Amino acid sequence: MRTLKILTLVTLLATIAVAYSSDIPLDDTRLTIHTLVREDVFAGFLVNDLERLTRGEKNIEVLLEKRPKAKAELLAWKGGAMLYRATLALEKNQRAEFEQKYKQTLALFDEAKQLGPTNGGVNAVTGGSLGLFADRLPKELRAAAWERAYNAYQVLWKQQGANIDKFPVHFRGEVLGGVAQSALRTGRTQEANEFLDKMLVMMAGTPYEPTAKKWKADPKSAENSSLLCMNCHEPGRLEATVTKLNKTN
Repeated sequence: MRTLKILTLVTLLATIAVAYSSDIPLDDTRLTIHTLVREDVFAGFLVNDLERLTRGEKNIEVLLEKRPKAKAELLAWKGGAMLYRATLALEKNQRAEFEQKYKQTLALFDEAKQLGPTNGGVNAVTGGSLGLFADRLPKELRAAAWERAYNAYQVLWKQQGANIDKFPVHFRGEVLGGVAQSALRTGRTQEANEFLDKMLVMMAGTPYEPTAKKWKADPKSAENSSLLCMNCHEPGRLEATVTKLNKTN
């Protein structure tokens, strides 16, 4: 049932994925590595567009050579893509392939964390990726995956919590929702409720509010729903950013 609910959420989010030109400006250092890779990777995550996911993975490899200072964040993105491929293998009953890819996933997340333990990008990508797919892992692996996600969100909260109300809706919602959901999944019920209360105030009138309200009113509903990617990765951010940069030069 939980998997069905998550797959339904993914289907509803399908409208955000649109096709982009393959000419991604990887040499343009005005663009962050996140801007350059996230749309392709999330096209895989949210609508199972494996062609674009593969393109994103190839671009990560190119950027690892071109942007060595961003290695930590790029390894986190690589780990997220590998996690999705591991999840697909599991759901196709390819257990050996799943185990191999999941082992690679954890190794990539570990290396990224070692290189950038407090790096916001590393922790956002790690927490977000695990937040999307931990519930689709085998039951015996979910607790550890959610604990890893919780730790990543804790880093983000310590860095951003004091000014979270000034963040855009997407970033604000993902941090608050990530802390709330990972706290709940790891048995930290009191902390989860505290963050749900924060969401009811800070996320009022946003796509995050209805689910936060439902979780407060009916805690069992949290077992089969998610607070993540409620306002997720609108299309055209890369194209719009490139256009804006070109106009200013």
